[in-house]
Amino acid sequence: MSQPRPRVSMAARRHPIYAAFVVHRVSGLALALFLPLHFTLLATALGGAGALDAALKWTDRPLVHVAEWGLVVLLSLHLAAGLRLLLIEFGDWAGPRKNWIAGGCGFALATGLAYALLLWH
Repeated sequence: MSQPRPRVSMAARRHPIYAAFVVHRVSGLALALFLPLHFTLLATALGGAGALDAALKWTDRPLVHVAEWGLVVLLSLHLAAGLRLLLIEFGDWAGPRKNWIAGGCGFALATGLAYALLLWH
């Protein structure tokens, strides 16, 4: 018989480490939801050049550009949070580090801003 799952206290949920955990999980789920859309768009190339051109024209809408920016931010957040986890698990130190979270958020923000500058320039 399985044991009941332990509950996370509210104090633990207010800690930055818990926020990093949630960001990593949510960004991973959002990216997983994006992949079928991406593969569907790529599959239009199988319908010929006309079908691909129509799909690519559809992606030239402002809302799609905003979604692309969000995707880049999600990717950079997921990457930074994943690297933080790897460094914590395989590093010589023990315990989580708030500086890694701040650095990861800064990396994600800088990546998102750089992409926005390139996208709307």
